[in-house]
Amino acid sequence: MMTIEAVQTPAQAAIFLTTPVDIYKNNPEWIRPLDKDIEDVFNPEKNKAFRHGKAIRWILFNDKRQAIGRIAAFVNEKYRNKGDDLPVGGIGFFECINDQAAANLLFDTSRQWLSEQGMEAMDGPINFGERDKWWGLVTEGFQSPLYCMNYNLPYYRELFVNYGFRLFFNQICFGMHPNETLQPKFFERHKAVSADPAFTARHIRKNQLDKFARDFHTVYNKAWAGHAGNKELSLGQCKRIFTQMKPVMDERIVWFAYYNEEPIAIFINLPDLNQWFKYLNGKFGWLQKLLFLWVKATKTNKRFVGLVFGVVPEWQGKGVDSYLIVESARVIQHKLHYEEYEMQWIGDFNPKMIAVAESLTQERSRILTTFRYLFDRNRPFNRHPML
Repeated sequence: MMTIEAVQTPAQAAIFLTTPVDIYKNNPEWIRPLDKDIEDVFNPEKNKAFRHGKAIRWILFNDKRQAIGRIAAFVNEKYRNKGDDLPVGGIGFFECINDQAAANLLFDTSRQWLSEQGMEAMDGPINFGERDKWWGLVTEGFQSPLYCMNYNLPYYRELFVNYGFRLFFNQICFGMHPNETLQPKFFERHKAVSADPAFTARHIRKNQLDKFARDFHTVYNKAWAGHAGNKELSLGQCKRIFTQMKPVMDERIVWFAYYNEEPIAIFINLPDLNQWFKYLNGKFGWLQKLLFLWVKATKTNKRFVGLVFGVVPEWQGKGVDSYLIVESARVIQHKLHYEEYEMQWIGDFNPKMIAVAESLTQERSRILTTFRYLFDRNRPFNRHPML
């Protein structure tokens, strides 16, 4: 006999956080997320998605009152994919033992609640918020997760597919050794661009954070705002992002390109925080913060992560991407200690960005999948359209 309960008390919220511990106890690749990062998703004071949506969590127990699964469901009036012609809700933070009946009960409960909210489909696993965190089910490449990236055991895919979820889009991550030799075409394009002295490239300086936040604001909004569901960022938001990154930022892996000192391209990377947080067992109180500082100072972080790479539209296709990559490589490849590089996921519906990544490396380090389930089982299913 299994029972499912909605999270309504602090004690239940604590069980929701610890449910994965037993599931992954024999898996050396799992890195327990920080509790605060999960809790913030469900805190209306922390998560602005509550301004136009709502979320609910459940825990699944067996007959011995042991937590054997969990799931969250959410509706967000701002959530919409290109081509959607029906209201779609989301599920996420799914964890479950290898038991289809248990998974079905979690999915059924979510589907019923979402139907009551007027939804006609559910995507999952996704985040109640931005796509840069907790998005997708790992279906290939089960190495340790990047910070705020989902991780799951291989059997999770069967739990989704057997229930009736179908592939909506794949999220492809690319990896490479930072010292891997760049293709000759990068150097050829770099040479052509650098012949014009108006082009310059430099890495960030923490003592000029406001200046680089303004430059990021310029490039990001020109290159991404309004594209594929991305929203424009205010200058205040950009400054907050850079202030939050400052304590863990490595200046030498955050790069900008300019033409006559106007920002035209960005290449934003960070050390993978999970390589430090894995020592904290999900906690981040004052004691763990001290431990974090000690770990950061004494243990070399050999993995860094590509977060954002882009060129403003008027400079796209003119070799600026190659120019910035070669300029940054002169520092990253010869002066730094990193041994692993992985780019955050790119949707398979975005062939242009896939091509940019493949120009650097052919290695697909992992694939995550966003699934969709249509409540009307007779309705034609369509994958995410190509951009």
